[in-house]
Amino acid sequence: MSDCLFCKIVADEVPAEVVHVTERTVAFRDINPQAPTHVLVVPKAHFANAGELAVGDPVAMAELIDAGHAVATAEGHEDGYRLVFNTGEKAGQTVFHTHLHVLAGRDLTWPPG
Repeated sequence: MSDCLFCKIVADEVPAEVVHVTERTVAFRDINPQAPTHVLVVPKAHFANAGELAVGDPVAMAELIDAGHAVATAEGHEDGYRLVFNTGEKAGQTVFHTHLHVLAGRDLTWPPG
């Protein structure tokens, strides 16, 4: 989608601090981090939310989770990290391109908010 921020990051039209790339995913640091490690993992193909990705490309959904784990491990957080999908406006999704938040580096309490 031509007006999607994350599609533009994937296409290298908008700069981002990319930390991990796979065949189907790109991971980059969040510009408004909520933890010392806060990375977004997005599919290269545009899907509006996690549900659409799970139905439309389950292999890419699995690769998103794998990439999130790889990022957390590479950042030294194999002992504890959180993976979060916000799906829909009511859940706090503000960019409507599926993205997985990888959060780590501080105590993450429950419930999350």
